[in-house]
Amino acid sequence: MALKISLKPRERIIIDGAIIQNGTARCDLVVENTVPILREKDILREQDADSPCKRIYFAIQLMYVDEKNLVLHHNTYWKFVRDVINAAPSTLVLIDQISQSPQCATAI
Repeated sequence: MALKISLKPRERIIIDGAIIQNGTARCDLVVENTVPILREKDILREQDADSPCKRIYFAIQLMYVDEKNLVLHHNTYWKFVRDVINAAPSTLVLIDQISQSPQCATAI
């Protein structure tokens, strides 16, 4: 089933690792196959990953859109996870749930 995405003027989107920016007018895209997609509002820039949990999100984001470097991003994810669990052991239950997500499970 195709996915229809409406982009605002100048809005960015990542489709299968390619960063695409819309022009000056609103547009609709139809993605007809299964590929990783992130809208601009869901993209975390590296410089904005300024907390332990945001760094985990950033690593998961990279695993999702950059499959070529999955092992590297997976290792980075687990480093960040260890940092969070060491600082706040009570987060282990939440980290377990996150680690069961398709992007993390695929990388194992």
